Amino acid sequence: MTETTPHETETPRIDLDEESEAVAVARGRAEVYGLLAAVFDGDVETLAAALEDSAFVRLADALAANVGTDTLDRTDLDREALRIGYDNLFAVPGPHYVPPFASAHADDPSESFESDSPYHEEGAAGEFLGDPAAAGAKAHAATGFEPERGDGVPDHLAVSFEFMSALCAREAELLARDPDSSASEELSAIRASQREALGRLDWLESFQQAVLREDAVEGLFAELATFAQQFITWDRNEGLVTN
Repeated sequence: MTETTPHETETPRIDLDEESEAVAVARGRAEVYGLLAAVFDGDVETLAAALEDSAFVRLADALAANVGTDTLDRTDLDREALRIGYDNLFAVPGPHYVPPFASAHADDPSESFESDSPYHEEGAAGEFLGDPAAAGAKAHAATGFEPERGDGVPDHLAVSFEFMSALCAREAELLARDPDSSASEELSAIRASQREALGRLDWLESFQQAVLREDAVEGLFAELATFAQQFITWDRNEGLVTN
């Protein structure tokens, strides 16, 4: 796995006419996952730049992804309002808080998990650093991936998207270097890691529904959560190469 680069606010552009379709699709998927990682890490500058530059719309169109983008072409952005909205939803436990990590949405809480948090009861959902975090950390270590987002919490949504972005970027790099490498051992391992990473995102629907309920006023993060859920569904069925 190549090292991640510092976060930038410049929005991505891919061109299916300038490179092989397989490389372009892998790069496009990497860009979308990178944007989603920024969104759910509270990177307001990257989010605002992407919305103002229609990056979500452009990438979805380039990938022919069946996702809704009508509400993700915005210029009427208040960055401070975005920061407050993100914090109220995903950073500060309160009346509208939605935990952005998988452990909190697990149907079967970790048997060995103990917590003195007022937001968690033993045997109930809402735990922190449970079994999903352990699974994520193991997968990251196997590929040499070190997250920069999500405060390093292995099952944080921003980290999950950052991991997928890195995997897709590596896939594109291998394909660009050797177009006939489709049967290579490393490429097969990268694609297997992508399948497993997408499988660990099965909690995203629960997360999306919770954001829809709690972000009823401004609604932008609810729209982004819906985009993320739809993109994951598309990627599982259409974007991911399964061989």
